Amino acid sequence: MSPVGRPKAEKPKDIRYSIRLDAETEKELENYCVEHNITKGEAIRQGIYLLLGKRK
Repeated sequence: MSPVGRPKAEKPKDIRYSIRLDAETEKELENYCVEHNITKGEAIRQGIYLLLGKRK
């Protein structure tokens, strides 16, 4: 019998952060995500990679 459900991710994203943004920053993030067709989480990860000097 085959396993049920989705296959396990190679690098699961199971760590969560909660941040607070002002309305202007939230709108800019939303516009960026729509323009680049990415999720907010992916945009924030890209920002972290920029801070760390790594490329994805």
